[in-house]
Formats: sequence, C-alpha cells, structure tokens
Amino acid sequence: MAITLKKEVKITGNGLMKNKPCEITLFPSKSGEIKYYIKGQEAFVANIDNVLATDHCVVLGNKKSKAILTEHLTAALAFCHIDSVDICMSEEEVPILDGSSKQWVEAFKNAGIDKPLFEKDKKYTVSEPVYYLNGKTSLIILPDKELFMSYAVNYDHPKEIRRFINYNPKDPYEIIEARTFGFYRDLRKYQMLGFAQGASIDNTLGFMDDGGYSTDLRSDCEPLKHKMLDLVGDLYLTGINPLDLKCQILAKEAGHAVHIKVAKMMREKIVEISN
Repeated sequence: MAITLKKEVKITGNGLMKNKPCEITLFPSKSGEIKYYIKGQEAFVANIDNVLATDHCVVLGNKKSKAILTEHLTAALAFCHIDSVDICMSEEEVPILDGSSKQWVEAFKNAGIDKPLFEKDKKYTVSEPVYYLNGKTSLIILPDKELFMSYAVNYDHPKEIRRFINYNPKDPYEIIEARTFGFYRDLRKYQMLGFAQGASIDNTLGFMDDGGYSTDLRSDCEPLKHKMLDLVGDLYLTGINPLDLKCQILAKEAGHAVHIKVAKMMREKIVEISN
C-alpha cells in the first residue's frame, strides 16, 4: 500500500539554474506513484524512463513539460519513505531552498506521513552484481545482508582529495542537510552560460582557491555527503527506495549521469526478499 502525506505541503522558492520563483504543492495520493504536474500540463511519473537530462542536475519530464533539479526533492521523499504523492509546480524548476533536502524533510514530517498500519517493511536486493566502470569513475551494487553505502571523490581542492564516507543508517541527518557545492571560480562562467543564476551563499557551498570554503561546513565531508544525497535520490527513480536495499553500493567519482545509467541497469535485477 502507498505511503503518502497526511496533508498537503506548499513551499515557495527560487530555482538554482534560472532563479525564477516557483510555488510547489505536494498533495497526498493513493496512486502508488510520485507524479509531477507542471503548470497544468499532462502529468508524468518520477522514474528513470522519464529522465530527460543529467548534465547539471536531473531533469524529469515528457514531450509537453519538464521538472528541473528534482534530485533533492526525490532524496527527501526517499528518506521519508514516501512513495505516493502528486507534485504541482507553477514553474519548471524545483526550488533550491538551502541546497539540501533538509527543508523538504522538515516540511514532510510537519505535515505527517501516512503509513498503512500492519504493513511489513519490504526489503530488496539485486539478483546479481551491477557495475559501471569507466576510468576513474565507478558505481558498483552488490547483494549483501544489510545496506552499506560508500562514496569516494577526488576533487582539485586540498580538503577534498581522495576522500570517502560511509553511510550511517542510524543517523541520516548529516546526509539530508548536506548542501550542493561547486568551485567558486567557475560560478561566473556558468552564469554567463545561463546556469546557476540562483546560486548564493545561502544555498551553495563554494570551493575557494585558497583551500577554504565560502561558508562553514555543516558537518565534516559535507560535499561527499551531498553526493550520497544525490545518489539516494537518483536510485529512487527505479521505483524502489535504495534505503530498502540489502546491498553494498560503492560509488567513486560518479555523478548524475552514471547514477541514472546504473539505476537503469539495476532496475531489471531488483528482487524482493524476506525481511
């Protein structure tokens, strides 16, 4: 049975890419799907078949409409185990808010989550290993007895060289609150190309040339934790919550394009198991 919100949630904010204000309302639903309705156009489901682009963020849509920068919202739904909701947007871009999933999760918990009584939690695994290897980039998913996630990066920043983190399922908050990030020196270039118009110190963590950051970190390894946040959101587009997997998920220097590529491979190999 579907897990949805107990009441509607409404949030207004500007987009990261175009900086346009957008009002977004999430309505309880019993359809068993996460559906987007953009400016009254035909609905589309949040799944990997409807991924239109992964260049700078995840874009979902159909021939008539699209939703830009969906990954933080999708991750928030995953962490709250919500799998059925109607998402209505006044513009195409999901508000960036503080650059993480924190405000989404708080809004969902304040609204309440309607989980069916007496339903056993379902667990899943993969019938065989799923892997993507290409030079320095890899994403591997292996069947296991419990969920284990690890993410490694190697950025041109003295504090982000050859670093990795492991997911702690007992304390996901530091993943949920981890903000999007980028190199401050690239910001002007992206803005001249029409991207990152809404980037600010309030929603984006900047890597500075002096080896520091544009603002204090919320926790150690915050950029890596945001990568893991993105991974959770992207893998949720398989229709199965990655937090319900009994698998090892090992990512190294990947990104949205690789996440989605592996999600498509993985979907065909997901099997339900007894908990």
